[in-house]
Amino acid sequence: MVHGAMRRPPLTLPARGRLRPSALTFVSPQSRDRVNDTVAHRKRTTIREVAELAGVSMATVSRVVNSNGYVSAGTREVVERVVRDHRYSANRSARGLSAGRSGLIGVTLPMIHPAFFSVIVGGLADAVYEQDMRIVLCPTLLEHDRKVSLLERLTHGTIDCALLVLPDESSSELLAVMEHGLRFVVIDPRKRLDRRVPTVASAHYAGAEQMMRHLTGLGHRRIAAITGPAGWIATDERLRAYREALDALGVRADADLVVESNFDLDGGREAGGRLLDLAERPTAIFAFNDPMAIGVIQACLARGLRVPHDVSVVGFDDTDEALLVTPRLTTVRQPLAAMGRAAFDLVTRLLDDAALRTTRVELDTQLVVRDSAAPPPA
Repeated sequence: MVHGAMRRPPLTLPARGRLRPSALTFVSPQSRDRVNDTVAHRKRTTIREVAELAGVSMATVSRVVNSNGYVSAGTREVVERVVRDHRYSANRSARGLSAGRSGLIGVTLPMIHPAFFSVIVGGLADAVYEQDMRIVLCPTLLEHDRKVSLLERLTHGTIDCALLVLPDESSSELLAVMEHGLRFVVIDPRKRLDRRVPTVASAHYAGAEQMMRHLTGLGHRRIAAITGPAGWIATDERLRAYREALDALGVRADADLVVESNFDLDGGREAGGRLLDLAERPTAIFAFNDPMAIGVIQACLARGLRVPHDVSVVGFDDTDEALLVTPRLTTVRQPLAAMGRAAFDLVTRLLDDAALRTTRVELDTQLVVRDSAAPPPA
């Protein structure tokens, strides 16, 4: 996650008169049957399945189907036979041509380089590629105008739909986007949104509850929390689990042990230093994401403290950094790649005008025990 939302002008969308009206497209009964199959969500052959059956990579299948790039005659013949036998290309043609779609999905996200975002996009990319579609990636860099640019492209039909990762738009702004006929799904919403806005997130409360159960089970009672920005769902839910776990043990929540930060490594280092410099420092520090936890470990090293012998440090996310730091980080695994795939599934259902069983998908989290937490020092 990233810094809190910056102040910015409200989202403005093009007037309705500028929207391209939906074209009525007449298709053959055969094509209509295929489209109906899509709406009913019957099993379709994916590009991954074609690749496995042909014994080649998905990139090779794409080159054959799209006549783009060199493929040897023998390999091409094998792929074409599998494609023909499983009607792979026919399914994709019916889906794209009958609906008048571009096959492009717009993805907005604050930035790419933190592992949190890259893993989500990686899971999404796998799902998109299997359906022979493509992603138009739009890092907003927390600049509102960049996101508006993508949404304007959506209104003109350049992109079929959008996935908005950690957007800062309000419910009213997102509902205005929906009213213009744009299909989108929000991944990991910052704040609570209207139930009409489809969202995919992880179980923040349950994950934090698992971590607190682990720490208290080790014998910790003086546990500190480094939170994210106030008002974010991730912050509020994890903090609620933290406080309720202490209440259940009859432990008084010390206000000095809860420090708000910004989900950055530098923020974790600074907040961790403040906690470690208390007259009575905590025996365990629960940072609400992995970068902040790593920052706390750095603050410990700077003070000559050993983790976990002198103080336990744990995080939340389980990105690659959790395995690269020493000691390896005990953390809560968010199903980030699965969030990307689930969001793609939702948005394709919206494209097919299929009824959604729910507009809110919450995926399970998992406690991952490694080396950075131990019983408190005697």
